[in-house]
Amino acid sequence: MHIGRQYTLIEFVHWTRYDSFWLLVGAATPTLLYAVLGWTWLTLPWVPIALIGTAAAFIAGFRNNATYARAWESRQIYGAIVNSSRSWGLLVMDFVRTGAVLSDAQAATVRTQLIHRHIAWLTALRFQLRQPRQWESMVLHSNSEYQRTHFVVPERVDKLEELLTALLSEDDQRRVLAGSNRATHTIALQGQHLAALHADGVIDAYHHIAMERVLQEFYDHQGRAERIKNYPYPRQYATISKFFVRLFVWLTPLGLLNEFAKMGRWQVWLTIPVGFLIGWVFTAIERVGEATENPFEGNANDTPISTLSRTIEIDLREMLGESDIPAPLAPQHLIQI
Repeated sequence: MHIGRQYTLIEFVHWTRYDSFWLLVGAATPTLLYAVLGWTWLTLPWVPIALIGTAAAFIAGFRNNATYARAWESRQIYGAIVNSSRSWGLLVMDFVRTGAVLSDAQAATVRTQLIHRHIAWLTALRFQLRQPRQWESMVLHSNSEYQRTHFVVPERVDKLEELLTALLSEDDQRRVLAGSNRATHTIALQGQHLAALHADGVIDAYHHIAMERVLQEFYDHQGRAERIKNYPYPRQYATISKFFVRLFVWLTPLGLLNEFAKMGRWQVWLTIPVGFLIGWVFTAIERVGEATENPFEGNANDTPISTLSRTIEIDLREMLGESDIPAPLAPQHLIQI
């Protein structure tokens, strides 16, 4: 998530520079053919082109509204994960206490296991959400190039197995890594541990139910995040939006030729800058919608799940009273990851 100042026009033009090149070619070519070679038959009346532009604006606006809703929901999901994680830490610290069953050292060990296993769930979940999908926009050259030069996604360079080693026992790690959905198996291990603690009399029935409800919340949050990750914005809407915008952009210079020709011979050359500007506006709107569509892929403006997960980890480790606490993830070029 970009947390700095607003983008400047130059930065936006640089981001869309490949599209801008073709927009300039699309505006200059018919203008040169018209003004130099006299191909006056290239002109088209403006009214039908304007109708296509109206349809393109509607469908592009519809797409941007829908993709923004996906991005905002993803942030709400991780906000709920933050809150539920803190609740989990509170329940663990309050319900797992020294008593007839556990000594001080044993109670501390159980609390550490429950909280570290939750950190392992956060880790497994963010790795799953960062796995690429074929419909995501990070495969585009402009996006991947920006990532290489401005920020590093931790899940691209770290290894899940190494991170889980410091959080889980060997048996738990083996069971988690054997599953296809590792975050799901991590929560399942938490449930099994709670059942064993209840059977041993460490926690009573009320405490067991309360803690199981929080685990159910984690499953709910995970499922909502997986729905956004694994179900893309409907391809028919994405495709028709791109087709309409491209059609309008390429037809616009032909309509502008007809309009500027009415003003005079030299005014025809205004088709190039005006056609480029109109096309760039529509193309930029389309690109923004495309970049917002998948909020977990690791784009510069995605939900910063790595940063939020580290924030939760710090809170939980401080609840345990640990001294070796990792530092918060610092923004990279004003980008939170």
